[in-house]
Amino acid sequence: MNRLVYDSAEALVYDPVSANRMSTRSALYALGFRKIDTVATVRAFAEFICKRPPDLAICEVQGAVGEVCDEIQQLRRCADNFNPFIVIIATAWEKNASLVSRVVNSGADDLLLRPFSMGLLQNRIDTHIEARKRFVVTTDYVGPDRRRDQARTSNIDLFDPPNSLRMKAKDRLTSDQVAQRLDNELQAARDVLKTEKLRRDAFQLCVQWRLLQSEAPGSSAYEEHLERIGQLARSIGKGCRDCELDQATGWCDSILAAVQGLEVGVDRGASTHLLGHAAQSLNLVFRPECSASDQLAEIDAVVAVIHRRTAERLAS
Repeated sequence: MNRLVYDSAEALVYDPVSANRMSTRSALYALGFRKIDTVATVRAFAEFICKRPPDLAICEVQGAVGEVCDEIQQLRRCADNFNPFIVIIATAWEKNASLVSRVVNSGADDLLLRPFSMGLLQNRIDTHIEARKRFVVTTDYVGPDRRRDQARTSNIDLFDPPNSLRMKAKDRLTSDQVAQRLDNELQAARDVLKTEKLRRDAFQLCVQWRLLQSEAPGSSAYEEHLERIGQLARSIGKGCRDCELDQATGWCDSILAAVQGLEVGVDRGASTHLLGHAAQSLNLVFRPECSASDQLAEIDAVVAVIHRRTAERLAS
């Protein structure tokens, strides 16, 4: 195995506490990193990773876990960013369930508890070079696949995210070689990100449609599902127009017309029928390999789980 060399890799350290920021920087320098930037605010961190994404970002979440995790999540979700797939290691002083959940759901690659040794830091970085987890895209999450049972079957496709840290530290590519390979891999990964997001959102729209059917028109739950359907249809429609998916765009327009009809209460029966037909047709565009009956069964299975969990929560 080739020894990992970090001198050409770019790292970014965010920590609001100067002493901790410099300590992390010193640890990276001792490991061999030479291109290290530091920032002291969440805003500066967000601007940096969007405008000049590094190969590795180490960010402190203690005290601002919501803000930092929101920025990580935004980076992962936005396929238009130059590189949404940088290696991100979050750090914290206290490991409580709420903090861990926020970090995991943000799409960060790792959570490292402070104080940490230089050896542990190197081990974590090396792991994300040698054996980085594959990424998954769902309606509300983009990041490492963290399912505990890897043998369990799933219809969620995984993909290998571009890893510029590996290109520099392990493959030892020149700057020009890294730029060329990263550009090619980023384009392919962005296409996966956009397509998978559209596919999952179309499925989620169908789930919302079925949930809507179980609520009384005019109730708060009904209005919430209807609003969510409109939001998803507008988001999917924009993505489809960008990708020139005309058929899917047309079904999104039909869904929005149905939502408008239900909102104003004009010909509710016709609007309800149009909504169901358009939602299922949109889902079929992104999953043509499944029959309409199989897709409806899958949607209803998810809805049943949601209803069961809601009942359990209300009973507790």
